[in-house]
Amino acid sequence: MRFRELTAEQRRQLIDAQQAFRAWHEANHEFRHGYPPIYQGYRASMRWKRVAGKEYLYRGDKSLGPRSPETERIKTEYTEQRTKLRARLTRLENRLEEMRPVNRAMGLGRVPNIAARVLRKLDSEGLLGGHLYVAGTHALFAYEARSGVLFSGELTATTDIDFLRDVRQRFTFLMRDVSERGVIGLLKQVDDTFEKTASFRAENADPYLVEIIRPQRKDEAMKPNLKITPADGDLEPAAIDGLQWLLNAPKFEDVAVGEDGRPLLISCIDPRAFALHKLWLSEQPTREGLKRRRDLLQAQAVAAVASRLLGLKFEKRFLSGLPKALADGAKELAKAKIET
Repeated sequence: MRFRELTAEQRRQLIDAQQAFRAWHEANHEFRHGYPPIYQGYRASMRWKRVAGKEYLYRGDKSLGPRSPETERIKTEYTEQRTKLRARLTRLENRLEEMRPVNRAMGLGRVPNIAARVLRKLDSEGLLGGHLYVAGTHALFAYEARSGVLFSGELTATTDIDFLRDVRQRFTFLMRDVSERGVIGLLKQVDDTFEKTASFRAENADPYLVEIIRPQRKDEAMKPNLKITPADGDLEPAAIDGLQWLLNAPKFEDVAVGEDGRPLLISCIDPRAFALHKLWLSEQPTREGLKRRRDLLQAQAVAAVASRLLGLKFEKRFLSGLPKALADGAKELAKAKIET
């Protein structure tokens, strides 16, 4: 059995959990990022500070100007909105906590704890979606959440998580932590045993691996020293030839549930693109035999879910932008008989 559909009770619980999470996620995003200057949000309090005999309005360590009717208005509006957001977040946090044991008991907790923590951290800092996308096995949990199925353990078991980075977007404008410590710094906030073990890979004590890849640029083959320069000591995405189509493919996003019962956002690649890429990998002679077999099973199962349950067909419009070697795989996936 490659996947099975959720029961009516599981579907109801998952929908309720997703709705509660989306409400919390929206409020949390506004709290963290919603107030100018950009990306600083409502986390810092505003206060009056006397400097050289005059009062100035400060938010954190930044002065917003001397005391005046305008800065008094700014402080009042900011404080009122901050209080409302904190109260809303508290209510929604309590709701999500109440749902956690139920989600676990009903078998909805799917994303491994360490992966869930990494994804939550990247999401909270604004990197997940638009900058980093889940490109490997963990994308199956997003496909599950949207389609209302559970893939078999042989398809979802893994001890690493792969991210596709869109290098057209720069990290440096996002936040101080990213520009100074980079992704490896964020991973250490999740688990301080994470260490950089290769230019593109971090590993914790378990060991659990986080790898970042990107498309190889056209001129890199002729200029091998051309690199995407990361922050000092940060992970440098591994350049892989032929991934530009994957970056250009439609993206996919949904709310899954971690093993701890807490929902989380997963931003990944379109399931059709995932299936075609996995099918292509399964045909590469340089790939390990065990991985090739699972690549094929994942490709077939995800393709079936995409076409039968999500209404995402391998139509001509979708296939027209793909390399021929991958587009041809759509016919093979369409013929595959999937045991469900």
